[in-house]
Amino acid sequence: MEASLTIAEVAQRTGLTAHTLRYYERIGLIAAVPRAPGGQRRYASADMDWLAFLLRLRETGMPIQGMQAFARLRSQGDASVGERRKMLEQHLAEVQAKVAALQQSMQALSLKIEHYRVIDRKRPSSPGTAPEGKTSDDERTSKPEQQRQPALRARTGQTSANRR
Repeated sequence: MEASLTIAEVAQRTGLTAHTLRYYERIGLIAAVPRAPGGQRRYASADMDWLAFLLRLRETGMPIQGMQAFARLRSQGDASVGERRKMLEQHLAEVQAKVAALQQSMQALSLKIEHYRVIDRKRPSSPGTAPEGKTSDDERTSKPEQQRQPALRARTGQTSANRR
C-alpha cells in the first residue's frame, strides 16, 4: 500500500492551510481525497504532485477559474491534452509578458537608484542643500518659472491678454 499523508502533513509540506486544502477539494481543484477508516483525508504522492503543479499555476498568477478549467480538462484524461497544452501556452505567454514588464521596471528603478547615487556623491554632506520639499533631482529636472507659465495658462484657458 502507498504511504499517505494527513491533511496536517500536506499543509506543512505545501505551505497551504488545511482550510485551503479542503476548499480546493470542494471547488474541484483536487479530486475527492480518499479517507482513512476514521474519515481523515489521506493524500497520496500523486495528490502531492498535482498540488505542486497547482501551486505553480497560482504562483504564476493563474486565477482560480483558470485552475478549475484546467482541472476539469485534466479529469478528462488524454482526450484533453491538446486543450491543456494550449491553455498552458497561453498562460506561459502571459507570464512571459509580465516578466518582461517587470524587467523593464527593474531597469528603470536601477537607473533611478544610480542617478540618486551620483547626486549623493556630488552633494555636500550638510543637510538643507535643496529648497524645502524639493530634492536636488527636482531642481535639476524642473523647468524655469517662465517656461512653465505658458503651459499653466493653456490648461486654465488664460492668455497674456486675459491676465492684464
